[in-house]
Amino acid sequence: MPVTTSDRAAPDAPTRSWTLLTNHGRLLLLIAANPDARLRELAERAGITERAASSIVSDLEGAGYVTRRKTGRRNVYEVHAHRPFRHPAEADHSVAELLDIFGSESRDGTPSAS
Repeated sequence: MPVTTSDRAAPDAPTRSWTLLTNHGRLLLLIAANPDARLRELAERAGITERAASSIVSDLEGAGYVTRRKTGRRNVYEVHAHRPFRHPAEADHSVAELLDIFGSESRDGTPSAS
């Protein structure tokens, strides 16, 4: 079916900015790839504030998707890839599937999700 001009937004029309992946999903992927990253670094890479990142990490931890443990003065995260998606429509899919789609290699190329 051909695309007509009515199917596309006009070039000068204001558009809302949005993405298909939520900040929760984005941070989960970043944590899986970099389990020893500082919160500030995760926030910067996700394009959100450190405060927002802290709230999201707390959400992920509270829901059982992430475990945070202290190593010295730093946090080290572990992603629980076996956990299912939260929404009933996707509950038969696991976080591991999301990690497989986007990859879960750390900066040094080693797998980092459990």
